[in-house]
Amino acid sequence: MIQIFGTKKCNDTKKAERFFKERRINYQFIDMKEKGMSKGEFNSVAQAVGGVDKLINENCKDKDMLSLIQHMSGDDRLEKILENQQIIKTPVVRNGKMATIGYCPDAWKDWK
Repeated sequence: MIQIFGTKKCNDTKKAERFFKERRINYQFIDMKEKGMSKGEFNSVAQAVGGVDKLINENCKDKDMLSLIQHMSGDDRLEKILENQQIIKTPVVRNGKMATIGYCPDAWKDWK
């Protein structure tokens, strides 16, 4: 099952949902303000997209948290990101071991 991690206010998340709805592809929406990603989900997505740094939104509103996380390393950094998921780019769209960040219809067109 395809999972879309995002927020209700994010335009790219809405576009991702529309993409799958229009193709009648079932998906699960996870509101990152309410639930967020588990450590396992986060690690799986990070591995699929080429590392944790690709998940971090350089334009997030919380500049202090962004700066703190950028200067951390290892497990401390991972824990801090999981505690502050507002710094993750959205939407994160996951399909098994595959994942994308942002609006990526070209990558999704072969997903079922």
